[in-house]
Amino acid sequence: MRILLTAVMLAQVCAAQKVSTHELLQMARMRAAGLEQALRDTFGADNIQKGAAAAGEMGDFVFAVASDKGPSLEINNEAPIPAFKAGSLWVVQTRVKTGTAYNYTWIADGKPIGGANNLPAFGPDSYAKPGVPEGKLTGPIEVPSKIYPSVKANVWFYVPAQWDGVTPLAVQVWADGQNFVGPRPGQWRVLETLDNLTAQKRIPLMVNIFIQPGVGPERNQRSIEYDTVSDTYLRRLLDEIFPVVEKQVKMRKDGYSRAIQGLSSGGIMAFNAAFHKPEEFSRVLSWIGSYTAIQRSPAHPEGGAEYPTMVRRETKRNIRVWLQDGSADLDVGAGNWPAANIGMANALKFKSYDYHFSFGVGEHNNA
Repeated sequence: MRILLTAVMLAQVCAAQKVSTHELLQMARMRAAGLEQALRDTFGADNIQKGAAAAGEMGDFVFAVASDKGPSLEINNEAPIPAFKAGSLWVVQTRVKTGTAYNYTWIADGKPIGGANNLPAFGPDSYAKPGVPEGKLTGPIEVPSKIYPSVKANVWFYVPAQWDGVTPLAVQVWADGQNFVGPRPGQWRVLETLDNLTAQKRIPLMVNIFIQPGVGPERNQRSIEYDTVSDTYLRRLLDEIFPVVEKQVKMRKDGYSRAIQGLSSGGIMAFNAAFHKPEEFSRVLSWIGSYTAIQRSPAHPEGGAEYPTMVRRETKRNIRVWLQDGSADLDVGAGNWPAANIGMANALKFKSYDYHFSFGVGEHNNA
């Protein structure tokens, strides 16, 4: 049986330039003939040379590197894992905890010879499951703006298969939405995750609205929209984008049923929207949020860096906030992202907000 399986996998390697992650993992577990070529065809010479060749599926991972000496692999500075030989390459096949991201380094003779950061380990709910219906994605729809003259943006919306077409849906807004709506499964497996969580009734029936930053005469339009401490982009959402979606989807109007999320500048945008109008959005997800002095104005000379103080001094809003950041996030002229997010978390705690703060070792990265 093992010989037959090896033969089948070898045939697949010969038939296609790249091998699926599932097949690579099988070959690595068996240390099958043809593993070296499968790794080279899948990752390419550059990634293998840099030690950045890695692929995983539900916590099972395979790593590869080219080295003259037998290396070991350190994942998140844990105990090194010895590699085995696959032709002229060195390979590690191991299992990690899902639901987080990892940094890994190849070590030979006590020195680093390669590796990469922010490798995501997706859990089972990020993969398509038999019997789980797919929702319907509509878009892109180009939405022009009067609030930002000469600016337009692409918008997509995703409706669950279980929707009856009548009952108003809860709402979730995604900043930088173009990153999450590519061909399935996509880099971040968002649509699969939404399908699975909806089928399990772990999230309510909702319309997920994916919004690309505006494109216009200003090169930094994304930062103008996202980093500015004001209600301007919020008005863009409510007055120009939502009406386009509502032509096809019935949406809940109460802030309790509306969430908004984003990464980096999208993170401060999400908090900014809820802070200005908690009756419209009461749930915020902020990943590596840019609570820093990127967009300054006469009203807010230090821009988003003022938010920790604003949270402490101003009336408590009826919102729930989920913050995430890592110790290796940015430290630049506009501010220090880890310190800014810690400051936000402390301010939310001081004011007795309903919040969660997830702080790890990651960089300024989507993972």
